[in-house]
Amino acid sequence: MAGPHGRPGVGIVSDVVLQRHRLQAATGKFGLDVSFSGDPERLMDYPAFPDAALWLVTLEDEADHPALFEHLLENTEAPVLFGLDQAPKPGTTEYFRWERRLLDKLEKQLGHLEQLDTANDIEELAESTPDAVDAPTLPHWITPAAPGSVAEEVWILGASLGGPAAVKTFLDHLPPRLPVGFIYAQHIDGNFTEVLTRVLGRHAHYSLKRAEEGYRVRNGDVVLMPVEREWSFDRQGQLTELNHPWPGPYGPSIDQVLLNVADHYGKHCHAILFSGMGNDGAIAAPMLKAYGSRIWVQESTSCGNSSMPDSVAATGCTSFCGTPEQLARELVKVIENNCLLKGRQKRDSA
Repeated sequence: MAGPHGRPGVGIVSDVVLQRHRLQAATGKFGLDVSFSGDPERLMDYPAFPDAALWLVTLEDEADHPALFEHLLENTEAPVLFGLDQAPKPGTTEYFRWERRLLDKLEKQLGHLEQLDTANDIEELAESTPDAVDAPTLPHWITPAAPGSVAEEVWILGASLGGPAAVKTFLDHLPPRLPVGFIYAQHIDGNFTEVLTRVLGRHAHYSLKRAEEGYRVRNGDVVLMPVEREWSFDRQGQLTELNHPWPGPYGPSIDQVLLNVADHYGKHCHAILFSGMGNDGAIAAPMLKAYGSRIWVQESTSCGNSSMPDSVAATGCTSFCGTPEQLARELVKVIENNCLLKGRQKRDSA
């Protein structure tokens, strides 16, 4: 019952064309193939009953298709989910919540769906990366961050499948001593975090460190959010572990990381969404935009999987899209412009 790409095949039956289209788009975002998509009449007339691991059925009026249910029960032993909510308008918060509810139903039947980087993937990343990357020098107008200084500006790096490669490239193309700290939220198997920390910190000026209770993010840090439990900030800006798992199906929840960091840093918190499956980050993005935060995404063709950054871009909240190298250059440009502006304001006040 796997599709042509070796992934579970799903059958979609709806008498509303738009609903079929949105269900097909959502299931594809979760890595599923569509074995069949059509209205009840097309399924009834199909010469050979399609092979699917799961059937999704949503009808405007079930009474209009009395023979459909018996036809399904006679021809498949796969689970059949009836009465799905109509999909809201794409790009809205309601739509991304609808996608999450759909994902929850799919995973209850099919098991864990999101594909993650494996330990081998990450080790291969280390082997395929040159021993040294010629990172740019710090621009003249940027005042180098003092060693150990607490970060006033924090950028969240959110990623899933394909993320480690993208984030490593991004960090390797940053000059040293930028006055900024990073918080890294990566969907990954918790057993591989040590490998990730070692590999991503191997050649970059910005090395990974795991979150620690009571720690304040410093300039040059890349603080890796743990997978198992939710972390936030206290009133003093110190990291603190909460006594419960991250909300949602995957840890760390990128949406929740965005909200927790923004709750402390406000407009001094920004985000870049890199390669990954699903739509994590799309629900919180409008809230960060309201704070005045910058939200950037990795462009599709450079992603291992572009579903996550594409979903965030669909919210209309993003202000820049680029490859990991372009994202690094744009960040340096933004910091340089901010330093020039602060210098001008000091001169004007003097």
